[in-house]
Amino acid sequence: MKKILRRIGIVLLVFLLLDVLVLCGIYLYHRSMLKKEAPLLTEKTGTPVTVDGGTMYVYTEGNGDQTVVMLSGYGTPSPIYDFKPLWSRLTDEFRIAVVERFGYGFSDETDLPRDLDTMLSQTRRALESAGLQAPYLLVPHSMSGMEALYWAQQYPDEVSGIVFSDAAIPGAYDVSSYSESAPLDRIMAWTVNVGLWRLLHPESVLPGMTDPALTAEEQQVYRALFQARRGSETMIHEAQCGGQNMAKVTAGEVPQIPMIFFTSTGYEPENPERWCALPDQYTGGTAKNIRCDCGHYIHVERAAEMADAVREIAAQTDEQKGETE
Repeated sequence: MKKILRRIGIVLLVFLLLDVLVLCGIYLYHRSMLKKEAPLLTEKTGTPVTVDGGTMYVYTEGNGDQTVVMLSGYGTPSPIYDFKPLWSRLTDEFRIAVVERFGYGFSDETDLPRDLDTMLSQTRRALESAGLQAPYLLVPHSMSGMEALYWAQQYPDEVSGIVFSDAAIPGAYDVSSYSESAPLDRIMAWTVNVGLWRLLHPESVLPGMTDPALTAEEQQVYRALFQARRGSETMIHEAQCGGQNMAKVTAGEVPQIPMIFFTSTGYEPENPERWCALPDQYTGGTAKNIRCDCGHYIHVERAAEMADAVREIAAQTDEQKGETE
């Protein structure tokens, strides 16, 4: 019996050593690829602006009378390119802007707090430094739904309307769920930093990475940003502040502005009815809630429909402006 146990132990040890060797090999390959991909990230897209001593990037295009500001969800490595399937449909009619928060895209890392007041202040100053003035029509994805709602609550004159892309709103999560997810966020960051995602397919969770709206070079840059930025500490700190940020938004009033919600059946596939019903519960059914049978990145998978919603909100705000003049 002892011999059998000893042999089992030896076999397990061999497998463990092999796993360690494979992991070391993947890590070394990952580091070499990061060096190879570095030139892709030297020529940055967007306008660099200085905020709180760091550099943020704001991409702008178009010359319309209304400004549409797009805010990325948590963990999106390249907000500028991720939103391109949507903003490329709007630049003939609107001035569009994509803000890359600290830790995202080409923007710097930061050790400043990731509470809503700090992030919103940085977003507002970045837009102002880029030469853009309120009011804005906001298009938030996922967790940035909280920032958009808080913006409308704190500075109602600066937000003309909101089109939500599967966004986090009151009722979506509770405070405890954020604290419970923090270890998972660190595990995700670890898998990226070690290089395991070199073996996987990030486009399976980030459909914008291979969307036809992006050129082949832009797709390469998006992939490089995923490998270089998805495991950033700034993103982790933002996730850790999620509970307190949601509490701030929940304590405020529902903004009395035009809003359209896009919700996906793919975000909570085990219970899509709960997720898709949240906008109706939050607004009391006063805002349009469009259910989409697709994944979480609705602004990629349903870009044409969302572009139409932006035009609809813009028309409403124009009408309201005309009535007050």
